[in-house]
Amino acid sequence: MSTYTAARLSDGNKLFPCRITIDNMGVTVHIPGFFRGEEKTIPFKRIACVDIQCPLIGYSSISIESTGDGLIFAHGFTKSEVKEMKQRILDKQGYY
Repeated sequence: MSTYTAARLSDGNKLFPCRITIDNMGVTVHIPGFFRGEEKTIPFKRIACVDIQCPLIGYSSISIESTGDGLIFAHGFTKSEVKEMKQRILDKQGYY
């Protein structure tokens, strides 16, 4: 199981940073909030697309699109973290 936490300095993560957990079952994104948080889990077999955005300067983003469960978007990670997340997801799906 791997957990990645967004940087507090990035947009939207000042008080409550986003967390992404990749385990044997799938990908879970937890976006905490003041009065309520949001948590979404997508099993690997339902993941259709994983895109990463790595700007030259600033924090990187990852978006995970699923078949039927919508889109997960998270911002505030380093370039190496989003590349590692994408590779772990593809490995779990059986793609190399």
